[in-house]
Amino acid sequence: MNAPVETNAPIEIQPDETFILNVGPQHPATHGVLRVKMEMNGEYIVDAETVIGYIHRMHEKMGEIKTYPQFLMNLSRMDYLGALGYSHGHVLVVEKASAIEVPERAEYIRAIMVELNRIASHLFWFGAFVMDLGGFSPLMYALQDREHILDMLEAVTGSRLTYCYFRFGGVYNDIDDDFISAARKFIPRMRKSLKKYHKLVTGNIIFRKRLEGVAPLSKEICRKYGASSAVARGSGINFDVRKNEPYSVYPEFDFDIPVYHECDSMARYMVRMDEIEQSLRIVEQGLAKLPDGPVMPKKKPKIIKPPAGDYYQAVETARGSFGVRLVSDGDKIPYRLKLRSPTYSNMHLFDEACKGMMIMDALAFMGSLDLVIPEIDR
Repeated sequence: MNAPVETNAPIEIQPDETFILNVGPQHPATHGVLRVKMEMNGEYIVDAETVIGYIHRMHEKMGEIKTYPQFLMNLSRMDYLGALGYSHGHVLVVEKASAIEVPERAEYIRAIMVELNRIASHLFWFGAFVMDLGGFSPLMYALQDREHILDMLEAVTGSRLTYCYFRFGGVYNDIDDDFISAARKFIPRMRKSLKKYHKLVTGNIIFRKRLEGVAPLSKEICRKYGASSAVARGSGINFDVRKNEPYSVYPEFDFDIPVYHECDSMARYMVRMDEIEQSLRIVEQGLAKLPDGPVMPKKKPKIIKPPAGDYYQAVETARGSFGVRLVSDGDKIPYRLKLRSPTYSNMHLFDEACKGMMIMDALAFMGSLDLVIPEIDR
């Protein structure tokens, strides 16, 4: 791995010296079916265009031809790494529109599950990101820790990846003592692993040279493209839906929002690593405060038909701020369903920010954005 050069430096370009380089749509660097069309001047990027739509599956249109319960399984097919956060946003907006009360125990279980899923997502990103930069061993360690989370989630939800666990009014299945015991054992294990990751990766001088000062993103460009998650928080923007627009039982938890002001790829890395610890804190508190009671309401409409109106709910997923806009005309099928993709916003600033970079720095930059392409091609 080579040390980075100063990014966004002015380059003298002769028109006949540039060439087009296609990265993707099927390439390990893109982490999905994404094509990046780059105009190059040697190793330097003159211009870039991200091309999406290769796996578009029309989730929003399916949401307008299916009943509300029929659409539940679609949400986990958007972001397969952090599926539960997306399902959470969908059930919350329908519950808001239909005035469905959720038992307190169910809300605590939802938060615990979403945070465990967030940790699993960040672990996969961590391993893949380091592998992009030439390190293979951290991926194996990260997947080993992630397996413990998947085992816990599978025991309750019946699935390891594309979950359909949340229901309007609660959750499909209660958690038992085995799950609680496994989660409590996992917390100290994960904290020990975090120390190992920081010693093995974060403190590695080659790793730091590849990220520090590379791909700086100002607050202005983050706001311009509507960036969220670690992309925005790594540029000094202290915004997290769980804190700024509280929902579910998150106001009951004591946790911090990691924010870094260096604005570079290293800052975005540090935000996600710190977020793992904050999610562990939420899970720990959720297990300690978990109330008794049912996980589904006693009274719930047999057919979900929200009153006519325009409803919106945002949640903080592993990818950032995910929003669900629901327009109902009082029927059992939505009149309009719009899904606000955080990755779509985070990805599109790449075109502008990568100009003037060397291609090796641009690929490290792309990895720091944590892109999940099916979530863009919704």
